[in-house]
Amino acid sequence: MQLGIYAKTFDRPTLEGVLDAVVSHGLHCIQFNFACAGLPSMPERIEPNLLDQIRHQTDARKIEMAAMSGTFNMIHPDPKQRRQGLQRLPVLAAACRQMGVPIITLCTGTRDPHDMWRAHPDNQTQEAWRDLVDALSEALTIAEQFNLILGFEPEVSNVVDSARKGRRLLDEMQSPHLKVVCDGANLFPAGTLPRMREVLDEAFDLLGRDIVIAHAKDLDHDGEAGHRPAGKGLLDYDYYLQLLQQSGFNGPLLLHGLAESEVDECVSFVRGKMAGSARS
Repeated sequence: MQLGIYAKTFDRPTLEGVLDAVVSHGLHCIQFNFACAGLPSMPERIEPNLLDQIRHQTDARKIEMAAMSGTFNMIHPDPKQRRQGLQRLPVLAAACRQMGVPIITLCTGTRDPHDMWRAHPDNQTQEAWRDLVDALSEALTIAEQFNLILGFEPEVSNVVDSARKGRRLLDEMQSPHLKVVCDGANLFPAGTLPRMREVLDEAFDLLGRDIVIAHAKDLDHDGEAGHRPAGKGLLDYDYYLQLLQQSGFNGPLLLHGLAESEVDECVSFVRGKMAGSARS
């Protein structure tokens, strides 16, 4: 596993400043977001010279762009909002191909019209699932065209709110271009935290072979996604990393959900746990 970070963790006025901040913490692997280059996360248009500049600047610092943020609400109650995301996805996909980024991360979405990561009771309806499948079918056609992987993340506030639904989605879509982003802090519905290892075991049993990215953050209560920096909550990191290792995962483990002032401490914590996992 290679420890990395969301580039957007660092708020700088220039792309170069963001990338310098990444390497100043001893990191050389990122999930990129076009906000770091002064554009929307999902731009309508990207100038080719900007892509060349990004690639040049990351190569100069020996930074690997492991993934690109491409999140939009795939089941937004307004079909126009869903359509906008799908129209911008090919722009992002073309940029990824030019820059050599293999994965675009997605949000399976929610019926909440204002917050892509807030739960809504209508997420449990067949209509919500149908809208997800329809949107994802179109997105996978784009991924196939550009030879990319789309990574979705099971998260308790979204329509894919569990490992079981993640497995259902993979089995239903039957696409080699669809894989899983695993975040151990996002898998605990209300009341399940006392059964942490059982929940994690189920997630890795169902999804372990399809994980392409893992996240490193934490949680201090169940019932919603974790919002704590790695090592500052209740997640059993020794067990989480053990399961990642046992699943055969050898990809990027990305820090997020933390302030810049917390980066050094979190890097030290996770690297220590990774070293312990490798020895066990």
